[in-house]
Amino acid sequence: MNKKKILSILLTIPMIISMAACGSSGQGAGSEGGNAGADSQAPAATNSEVSGKVVIYTSMYEDIVDEMQKALKKQFPNVDVEFFQSGSGTIQSKIAAEMESGKMGCDILMVAEPSYSLELKEQGMLHPYIYPEADKLAFEYDKEGYWYPVRTLNMVLAYNPELNNKEDLPQTLKDFAEREDMKGQLSMSNPLTSGTAYSTVVALLDKYGEDYFKALGAQNVAIESGSVALTKLETGECKEIMILEESVLKKREEEGSALEIIYPEDGSVLIPSTIMIIDEAHSANNNIAACEAIEDYYLSVEGQKQIVKGWMNGVRSDFTEVPYDGRPISELLANNIPVDWEKAYKQRDEIRTMFQEYVTVE
Repeated sequence: MNKKKILSILLTIPMIISMAACGSSGQGAGSEGGNAGADSQAPAATNSEVSGKVVIYTSMYEDIVDEMQKALKKQFPNVDVEFFQSGSGTIQSKIAAEMESGKMGCDILMVAEPSYSLELKEQGMLHPYIYPEADKLAFEYDKEGYWYPVRTLNMVLAYNPELNNKEDLPQTLKDFAEREDMKGQLSMSNPLTSGTAYSTVVALLDKYGEDYFKALGAQNVAIESGSVALTKLETGECKEIMILEESVLKKREEEGSALEIIYPEDGSVLIPSTIMIIDEAHSANNNIAACEAIEDYYLSVEGQKQIVKGWMNGVRSDFTEVPYDGRPISELLANNIPVDWEKAYKQRDEIRTMFQEYVTVE
């Protein structure tokens, strides 16, 4: 073999190695991403690639939001994430006012329940993003990618074991409304302002009908915030309250409270709170790449760990961590009173009016 041929072969070898490496890299990305193909949506940008500003409206507790903000800063060092925190009713009123101007003040919404997501999707306000691990979600989600469950809230009963025996109290949501000996000693949140309380009303309406709320009204149940109800439980002004599981777990861990949960025998109401990205034409900062990356993070195992730290349950079927003193989501799902989210959206005014008619709301 002459010198020219040897030199030609030597020059060709690096090219072959380079092409093989590129082919191997491309194959790995395809297998890692699942069903990669021409019709697949491009993956969300990586954490370090995204920058700019993102505003998130959420109904999560304020101190949980503070921790979320710290976690997001670590995950997305180049993104300025700003939260607006308030109750579901306030957020919906704020959004309604902003929608009239054609421009919303946020880029991502993390609200209490899915019926509001159905409404915003129908109004063309949301951006679709296909989350690649959606098949691992334990709850219903929008198949077009307009909204996903991101945290699970759980409506339960609670009492003070230092003042009352558990055996003497209602063990079901049905008895909560119907036991006459509990009259004037009960409390629950306002479904006119609380998304989770409203979801619970929809679930109980389907399970027990309007008579349930007639009975509830006859109980003179107090309609008030969860914080007020917890205080009354501690002082003995209330014997039992209907409240979110996270509120009791938070109090037990942070304050060493003796308050305990009664998981209703007829089922608790699981509420998969949703995350949504606002459509590019209506979002505050027009930063879709960062929004998709943040949504990706929250739905990932790592993001779900942050959710659980806030005393809420996760939404993934492959995620086993539970909040402090909580129960696994699989156990909760086994005894769950379902919510018809389409009905919750389409009949919102009628259901709220029904509740006001039978139950006094101050």
